[in-house]
Amino acid sequence: MPRPDAARRVKSYSAATGYVFQYYFFEVQRVSRGAKSGAEYRYMVSADRQATFPLRIFVDGAAVEAWQQRAGHALTGTEEYAVAKLRLFQAFDEDESLAAPPAGDGAGRGAQLFVDESNLDALLERLDPGRLQS
Repeated sequence: MPRPDAARRVKSYSAATGYVFQYYFFEVQRVSRGAKSGAEYRYMVSADRQATFPLRIFVDGAAVEAWQQRAGHALTGTEEYAVAKLRLFQAFDEDESLAAPPAGDGAGRGAQLFVDESNLDALLERLDPGRLQS
């Protein structure tokens, strides 16, 4: 978990939707969601440079474990972080609702994305085609 006084490096991403998002990595935590456990990567995101909201990406531990069994080697923490960030970019590119102005004062706005069996292989393939083959 980052220090409360940690300096944040705000980055920009020009999405395929035409919007330019500003975001920064906030923290990662090991969490449980019902029967599932994994890592939750939290980013703070803005599409208008005024309102910022949390965007959480849950990386399913069972999906990572299954991939590791098939691939015969472990996924590093850096690779897991990269998969979460690629999922973030995918959402920016495909989900125009992330750029919509928040309702009211924006309080309580947030988004949840998932990395699971349905998309893990494709995200890993984008990292390093060939090396991370399952």
